Amino acid sequence: MKIVICGKGGSGKSTIAALMAHEYARQKKNVLVVDTDESNMGLYSILGTDSPKDLMEYFGGKKVITEKIMAAMPDVSKVKIFKTKWILGDLPEDYVSHKNGISLVAIGKIHDAGEGCACPMGILANQFFENLSLGEDDVVITDTEAGIEHFGRGIDRHADFILLVLDPSNESVKLSEKISEMAKGLDIPLYLILNKTDRETSAIIKEKISDPSQILGEIPADGEILNKGLRGEEMDIQIQAIGKIAGTLESLK
Repeated sequence: MKIVICGKGGSGKSTIAALMAHEYARQKKNVLVVDTDESNMGLYSILGTDSPKDLMEYFGGKKVITEKIMAAMPDVSKVKIFKTKWILGDLPEDYVSHKNGISLVAIGKIHDAGEGCACPMGILANQFFENLSLGEDDVVITDTEAGIEHFGRGIDRHADFILLVLDPSNESVKLSEKISEMAKGLDIPLYLILNKTDRETSAIIKEKISDPSQILGEIPADGEILNKGLRGEEMDIQIQAIGKIAGTLESLK
């Protein structure tokens, strides 16, 4: 099962990704978290793993992939990074971090000022998912960058489910409308997770969104989650709503 988690910046995408990863690990699934956000520097800490080396370096680094892109222009679909299909066991160990049944791969990060665009990361991420074959008990959770650029990169077309995280903000509601349109165009199920809500903000969001039946779960504002995130501590909290979300996706796959 491949799950893409998206939303606006600060909505709690990485937190939900970590909570979901820990939930599936407790169920003895083979869990891989894929970090496709080139500006997120803290996902590994709330997963409890070490920070992995960029997978891009395994393929020669950003310069090598950029050269392949330029050589293939204007048809970047001709860029071929993978020679064969991969299973989870094929992931190069030097580029994967592990802890408590969870593995983490980071596609690539922006490390230096002026190093250029993130296009090589996007192409690598797209081909990574296209060439990854999963077994029955394998779960891949993808933490995307804020907004909708990942749809343009083509990452979402490889997903079985898209989970959109909404925090109590008008920006989240507006973004949900656009992402709903894009998910329909891909014919991939989209579900909503309300995050950091209370009774009043939950009611307002449900009034504003076009299809409340898409809500798969709701995570109320929680001081323990907030403090762990602030400290960069492992997000190994067992949340009832996350368990229900994970179980529902299992039944729908």
